[in-house]
Amino acid sequence: MSVAESANLASAAKAALTGIEGKELTNKDRMALPVQDMPCQEPAVRAHNMDEVAIGYTEAQARVEASRCLQCKNAPCVSGCPVSIDIPGFIKLVAQGEYHGAADVIRKTNLLPAICGRVCPQEKQCQAPCTLGKALKGVDKAVQIGRIERFVADRERASGGSPMPHVAPQTGKRVAVIGAGPAGMTVAADVRREGHEVVIFEAFQKPGGVMVYGIPEFRLPKAIVREEADKLERMGVRFELNTLVGRTRPLAALLQEDGFDAAFVGVGAGLPKFMDIPGENFVGVFSANEYLTRANLMRAWAKDRADTPIYPSKRVAVLGGGNVAMDSARMAMRLGAEEVHILYRRTREEMPARAEEVGHAMEEGVVFDFLASPTEVLSDGKGVVSGLRVMSYRLGDPDPSGRRSPVAIGGSEHDVPFDTVIVAVGNESNPLLAKTTPGLAVDKKGHVLVDERQKTALDGVWAGGDIVLGAATVILAMGEGRRAAASINEYLATGH
Repeated sequence: MSVAESANLASAAKAALTGIEGKELTNKDRMALPVQDMPCQEPAVRAHNMDEVAIGYTEAQARVEASRCLQCKNAPCVSGCPVSIDIPGFIKLVAQGEYHGAADVIRKTNLLPAICGRVCPQEKQCQAPCTLGKALKGVDKAVQIGRIERFVADRERASGGSPMPHVAPQTGKRVAVIGAGPAGMTVAADVRREGHEVVIFEAFQKPGGVMVYGIPEFRLPKAIVREEADKLERMGVRFELNTLVGRTRPLAALLQEDGFDAAFVGVGAGLPKFMDIPGENFVGVFSANEYLTRANLMRAWAKDRADTPIYPSKRVAVLGGGNVAMDSARMAMRLGAEEVHILYRRTREEMPARAEEVGHAMEEGVVFDFLASPTEVLSDGKGVVSGLRVMSYRLGDPDPSGRRSPVAIGGSEHDVPFDTVIVAVGNESNPLLAKTTPGLAVDKKGHVLVDERQKTALDGVWAGGDIVLGAATVILAMGEGRRAAASINEYLATGH
């Protein structure tokens, strides 16, 4: 989006707001208001910098978009939200220009609105059941809830941030939180509010989990995550970084020897999957986890300020069709690759990645090779990647997920030159904690088993987020964290 286009969006929004200001809108009026597009950096510019792609709504845009809400009595959007935000309530306040009030409504159930407004898949959650979207026949025409939420959160940050939550007097109870991702940070906040001492144990050198190691700066500025961690510290939560529970210290020892009364396991699902094809051990093949961790957490992109090594690439192949694949491909562009391809064995319609992220990647010059998947990684004879042997596919009948199954086309294999391959086909649970914690029940995929209150098979231990769900979303992890925190608080108050 060019500077002129962004200016036109802002101008049109001002004109629309002038036309509706002080007017009692009917549903017909609301349905006639245009969806407010998100201003963004120009693709040719942003593909070579790490600044945030989306610039954010202007005040006029936010109010016009909020005015599109039909204020349905049954509020189907709320049922689509994993933490049940009062969406009509905060949107109504935005339409009226009451931004602080809107922020207060959001924070009753969502502690990380600046993050969720940026990275959550609203089109599959709160916006999917939107009455307006259904009436206009398209989820892209639904009220843009996430964009409005981001506007509210960013305005609050610009005015000094949200007020500190009230912390009850000390109870003498201690809670260990393992993992400083969205689930762990949510549990820490809710448990600390009740006056319990909270210590977060984090394996990495920075708090935030996937929000700092997995999601790139151009989608989620790390300063936002740092602000949330700082707020927890001001509440009295203590971080023990570079501490890998299960190796540095067993989980059982925290409860039996270190005086913790309860523990929450929120370590995520950070064990990368590979495709199990020949050649995946060649130099130049990376898991998306490693590639993005080097670039995000270890800031390999800041070559003038960081000594983190990153593989020099000219032609990059990214395998997969999810958000992590989009992040990897777009990061490779920003790290200097001349050409980046995403290989996906279905079509765009079946891609699990957010439509917005796919669109941004295409705008930035990423090439999409649909109905294609590798059968082998090729080398130069010295163990270094030189390309992929690629099979072509067609779509067959739907699989259990509802997506049409890819069917290999016999005799279609062909070789394509690449010097780097990034595998982004999903993650599994790291087995370390289960192997070092007797009695912690897990399923065959290594996901920790919990009841409806997030309680594990071990007394005094709860779990939530990706270690329970598999690779999910920030807001789903937060929802599990809130349930776990409520159960932990009840347990500490009553003993059961």
